[in-house]
Amino acid sequence: MSRIGKAPIPVPQGVVITLGENNQVTVKGPKGTLSQNLHPDMVITQEDGNIVVRRNSDDGLHRSLHGLTRSLVNNMVQGVTTGYTKTLEISGVGYRVAKDGNDIVMALGFSHPVRIAAAPGVTFTVEGTNRLHIAGIDKQQVGEEAAKIRRIRKPEPYKGKGIAYAGEKIRRKAGKTGKTGKGKK
Repeated sequence: MSRIGKAPIPVPQGVVITLGENNQVTVKGPKGTLSQNLHPDMVITQEDGNIVVRRNSDDGLHRSLHGLTRSLVNNMVQGVTTGYTKTLEISGVGYRVAKDGNDIVMALGFSHPVRIAAAPGVTFTVEGTNRLHIAGIDKQQVGEEAAKIRRIRKPEPYKGKGIAYAGEKIRRKAGKTGKTGKGKK
């Protein structure tokens, strides 16, 4: 049995979980409401203040869906209670980020500034001129926004400049080695 799938999900105080038709799960908490349709073969029940996910058989598909379903429900519960945050670091000479209303404006070495509008449910916070925090209650949406922003200017391996996740290790490469004095024409 799946180690992740068989672990019960504790429901914190102030969180209401509604289980509907065809595994429609709605989680309502202090930060907002999330709803998702999960696979109909999974059995989701509420027992003793916990959410328990079970599978119908030991079929390969059901085994793979077991842990996934539990993780998706757990992510919704955690999102409406504490939320999710991704931090991006912008490094490079002249590279900076600034907040303009709900949008952000970035200078990334292009001939024009890059403006990005916040998606519904996502908020941007700028710390200094080189740190960007992306926050929201939906883990997938926060990660997707962070990936879209990082994709604009990925960190390059020679000087390390670009947009990287906080704490991300950038593998550096040695640059060209020029020819030395003798034999140079």
